[in-house]
Amino acid sequence: MRKLLTVVCEAALEDTLLRDLETLGARGYTVTDARGKGSRGRRDATWGPHANIRIEVLCNAPTAGAITEALRERYYDNYSMVLFVADVEVLRPEKF
Repeated sequence: MRKLLTVVCEAALEDTLLRDLETLGARGYTVTDARGKGSRGRRDATWGPHANIRIEVLCNAPTAGAITEALRERYYDNYSMVLFVADVEVLRPEKF
């Protein structure tokens, strides 16, 4: 069993956030453009200041815990960010 950690946040955070993920033990990640509506209004992925990204990381439980705690401490107070974690079954779990 592995964890699927999903982060939806401001696109402006991408470079910094990806460095943090690697430092915290993520072996890899997937980044996609995201758009939608939430507590901070509608977000449109096509316009820079309002663009959002979705980052997905497959990892073990300790890595997921370290990442979630660090992101809460570093970003939650000042940035638009949603973070959720799910248990997932992964083929070839040794890669993650």
